[in-house]
Amino acid sequence: MGRIFEKRKHTMFARYARMAKGFTKIGREISIAVKQNGPNPDSNSRLRIVIQNAKAINMPKDRIEAAITRASTKGEGNFEEINYEGYGPYGVAILAECTSDNPTRTVSNIRMHFSRSNGTLGKTGSLDFIFERKGIFRISAEGQNREDLELELIEHGADEIEEQGNELVIYTKFAGFGSMQKALEERKITILSAEKQRIPNTYVSLSEEQKKEINELVEALEEDDDVQAVFHNMAE
Repeated sequence: MGRIFEKRKHTMFARYARMAKGFTKIGREISIAVKQNGPNPDSNSRLRIVIQNAKAINMPKDRIEAAITRASTKGEGNFEEINYEGYGPYGVAILAECTSDNPTRTVSNIRMHFSRSNGTLGKTGSLDFIFERKGIFRISAEGQNREDLELELIEHGADEIEEQGNELVIYTKFAGFGSMQKALEERKITILSAEKQRIPNTYVSLSEEQKKEINELVEALEEDDDVQAVFHNMAE
């Protein structure tokens, strides 16, 4: 019974930690969106998307509103969006997207994570040839005809639409992210979540033991408060 309790407690703490990390990430995205285009989501398309993403991870409404209010004050720190790129062991390309109010601290931490895993931090843009940026929108599949919708949205940058359970996933080119958001909103289609991902053009195949080393580096980066997302080209 004691082991079962400890396992459940560990699972609960892990879930809360993931939730806290998610809320911190969204809070920083809200701050950046508000600083760029103001606190009114009606006139701030980036903020509208961030709010929807916050709802998707069950962030309470009062926390969302508090984050918007904080970002509107002069006392709120300014966060920068910074990318750090490098190679982990076995030539695996790794890119960490960060938001930071102290880039000196952030780069020091990122370099430490790479060094501890026998990796190397590279120059910004050094992995552009490995990753392709894509926009990914999730909408409800209910009441939607996938083929008709795909034909309708192709001119707005839709590359592909996949059906995943009760949702439709729309893939766009990075440059078409804003156009797709506008097209869906004009059609009164609720965007459940939206994000920009980096899809590898090439993959590195590793043994299970080698994968473990890469996963440990990725997890260490993801646990850093300044890291928003981590992308790599290790074949799963």
